[in-house]
Amino acid sequence: MTDHQELRVATYLSPLLYETYAYITRYLGEHLGQVATLRTGETPEEVIAGEHDIAFLCGLLYVHLRDEPTSEVELLAAPTLHGDRYQGRAIYFSDIVVRQESPYTTFTDLYGSDWAYNEFSSHSGYNLVRYNIYQRGLDPSFFRSALATGSHLQSLQAVHDGRADVTAIDSHVLDVLRLQRPEYVAQFRIIDAFGPSGVPPLIISTRLKPQLRQEIRAALLSMHLDPEAAQHLQAGRIERFIPVADSAYDDIRHMFALVASK
Repeated sequence: MTDHQELRVATYLSPLLYETYAYITRYLGEHLGQVATLRTGETPEEVIAGEHDIAFLCGLLYVHLRDEPTSEVELLAAPTLHGDRYQGRAIYFSDIVVRQESPYTTFTDLYGSDWAYNEFSSHSGYNLVRYNIYQRGLDPSFFRSALATGSHLQSLQAVHDGRADVTAIDSHVLDVLRLQRPEYVAQFRIIDAFGPSGVPPLIISTRLKPQLRQEIRAALLSMHLDPEAAQHLQAGRIERFIPVADSAYDDIRHMFALVASK
C-alpha cells in the first residue's frame, strides 16, 4: 500500500473466524475513513512480497516471517479470549481431542493411534504435538499414521468420521465451534491440553507510515469499548486486543527449533 487509500488485510487462520475478522477489517476501515478489504491468504510469500498490510496469522508463521533477515513486519496487537483458562492474557492452547466414545483418557494412551493434523505450519495443530512427544521422551513414531487435512475443522471431521483417532485443535477455534455448533462439539472429548502459547497475533507491514500504524493499533486496542464492536468480538470469543511483544512468541521459536532438529 503506497497511497494509503486501501487497507489490505489477510487471514491465514480458520475460516470459522472469517466473519469476525471481516468485521474487524470493516471497523478499521470506518475508523480510518478508507476502504479496507479482507481476503484469505494463501502463502507466506504474499506477506514477504508486501501484498498485505495487516494479517491475522499463527504465531509460528509470525516467527518465521519476523526472523527473516529482510523482515518488514511487526506485531500489531493480539486478542485476549473469553474464558477463565485464558486469564485475560494473550494466550491459547492446543486441545487434544478424541471421539466421545473413544477409550483414550491420556495422551500416552494414544500410542499407535491414527493422528490427524491440519498442516505442518501450524503451531497448535502440529508443532506443539511433536514437541510434546519429544519432551516426554516418547517414541518419535508415536502415532501409527499421520493424516494432513488442511484445516482444524477437517481434522475434527476426520476424527468424527473414524479416519483418525485424535487431533490437536486450536482452543480458540474449538471455543467458537462450541458456541456455533454445541451438538457437534458434544461428540468429542478433550483428554489433554498443551500450552499455553502466544495466541495468533495480528501483524502489520512496516512499509506503512509510523503514524498510520499507530492509528490502526490505537483503533484495535480501544475496539472493545464500542458496544457494537464488543458484540462482534464476543461472537468470535474475543474479549479485546492488547499490545504484545515479540518475546511472547519465544516459546514457539524454542519448540519449533527442537522439532525441526529431530
